[in-house]
Amino acid sequence: MSEFSPGEWRKSSYSGAQSECVEVALGAADAVPVRDSKDPGGPALLFAVDAWVSFVAGVKGGEFPTG
Repeated sequence: MSEFSPGEWRKSSYSGAQSECVEVALGAADAVPVRDSKDPGGPALLFAVDAWVSFVAGVKGGEFPTG
């Protein structure tokens, strides 16, 4: 996702000490780009904004197992 500068990517607050996490690009109007923080030059997945909002709400609400 070369159209996003490094400063526009935000690492998950749940990031592990070994950087085992995802990054989300900020500033896209119609999609949420998500990539593997260990491979910043690699591909990114694009999610519809409403799908991403629902996913984050589910994570915060404890809908997914953590271990």
